[in-house]
Amino acid sequence: MYYNEESLLYFDGEFLRASKASTDLYGQSLHYGYAVFEGIKSYQTAEGTKIFKAEEHYDRLRKSAELMMMPFNYSTQEMIDITYKLLEMNNLSNAYIRPLVICSPNMSLSKGQKSTLVIEAWNWDNGYMTNKMKVMTSSFERPNPKAFRIEAKVSGHYVNSILACQEAKDKGFDEALLLDSNGNVAESSGANVFFEKDAKFYTPKKGNILPGITRETVFEILDQLGIYSEEKDFTPSEMKEADAAFFCGTAAEIVALESLDNVQFKLKWEDSLSAVVQKAYRHLVVGEDYSYLKNQLQYV
Repeated sequence: MYYNEESLLYFDGEFLRASKASTDLYGQSLHYGYAVFEGIKSYQTAEGTKIFKAEEHYDRLRKSAELMMMPFNYSTQEMIDITYKLLEMNNLSNAYIRPLVICSPNMSLSKGQKSTLVIEAWNWDNGYMTNKMKVMTSSFERPNPKAFRIEAKVSGHYVNSILACQEAKDKGFDEALLLDSNGNVAESSGANVFFEKDAKFYTPKKGNILPGITRETVFEILDQLGIYSEEKDFTPSEMKEADAAFFCGTAAEIVALESLDNVQFKLKWEDSLSAVVQKAYRHLVVGEDYSYLKNQLQYV
């Protein structure tokens, strides 16, 4: 699914066959989840293959490494250049890109002494999430921000995501909605969340979430379209009164939600402003103008 005998990846300064690459079995990253990563996408555009918001993603990777006290010396531009070369070598345009920073062998509970950059890429057909998802409120909470650097994208944090997502699937739902320790909505297992009410958009405040790059892109789209948005605390009960809602993330893009805890949102997705935001995002990632959508808002 992710690679074959011909696939190449970048590993510690070299381009290697993915099937031949290996790592040390005594590393902190394997034993303790002490690694940081990014999820990035590239798209085929009228001007060729373009990585969407490459600078923002690689800046965040560097920040995550810093927050986790990992020695890491790659510049953002170096990583962008490596990634374009990797895409070309694998003949990829519409791709998912996974940079990963792992640490050298060290079984102690201390900061990393040396790090290694790995960059993988594979073809992407946007199959991460199904549109119009049935979502449940999870019994698992997001990690306490006093216990983790939740603003960093850390591998070990995603054990929480696996547990929440699998719980939802085992109960017949598509995905999970996780709360913070105060009972307010935080995010899904791997994406941020927005809801629409009376032509206004709301999303959880920073502090208990990973503030995603796609989340920030949604703010930019709403601002360009002249639509009100607000960051605030809210409960699942308030969200159930919404006209529409969606998850957003690099892999997910903009994913429509059908219901929360079997309570359907009030508007048909096609009749919501959220559907306009979804359309705008799909234009944006391939470098197309979406300003014409502003003229359509009066008809929604």
